Amino acid sequence: MKWLYASVANLIAACLLPILLIQGKLTRRDTPRLPEAHGARQGLVRSTKNVPLQLLVLGESPVAGVGVANQSEGIASRFAQALAQQGHTVAWQAIGKNGATLAQAQQQLLPKIPLQPQDIVLVAFGVNDTSAFRGVLTYELQLRQMLLQIMNCQPRLLLLAAVPPVGHLPALPQPLRMVLGLKASSLDHASRDVARKLQQEGHTAIHYVPLGVDLGDTSLLAIDGFHPSAKGCEVWAQNLARDALVRM
Repeated sequence: MKWLYASVANLIAACLLPILLIQGKLTRRDTPRLPEAHGARQGLVRSTKNVPLQLLVLGESPVAGVGVANQSEGIASRFAQALAQQGHTVAWQAIGKNGATLAQAQQQLLPKIPLQPQDIVLVAFGVNDTSAFRGVLTYELQLRQMLLQIMNCQPRLLLLAAVPPVGHLPALPQPLRMVLGLKASSLDHASRDVARKLQQEGHTAIHYVPLGVDLGDTSLLAIDGFHPSAKGCEVWAQNLARDALVRM
């Protein structure tokens, strides 16, 4: 399916390139530019079990807190709080950058990963590689390299978040929304394939996780219609926590 989505996206993009370029420029001009959230990018959420789980979240703008006012409302903190609701004390850290592609993350974010072993690592990329129209093979190679590097911190569980279905985002006009939606679907299928192949090679801690957030529900999106709101992060975090606790 990844090749079908990629081929259709490339074909439509080639046919509609002038229109898509204009729509892209207008969308960047008209969409509110939200900052990265204020607040600490690490913390401790206490619960009944005193020995804390170590949680590391690595990713693009949602991990940096774009779309929420404070890091306490962001996905890393919300994920930690969702785990704490199930009795786990959680020490969490968010390493994110607005606009980061996989290639940029390898250079700028991976060196910031702590050396100590992690219990749970969440990796969340794909939107910026979608907007950059990254090729499937390039994306797979970069994602594989990143996941193997992260495995050096010996996570008990490495969750690979789905590439968000940007074709559902109301901030994008048609036909740009359709084309980017197809590209996102191709990269999402590539993510599933990378996780599956790494599992087959013996890296059993790696698991692909569906988003579980309805991007058509505007209450789950920030005012830019593009990034998750605090409510959106809460829904996403609850889905992640359920999946993580089943697999641990």
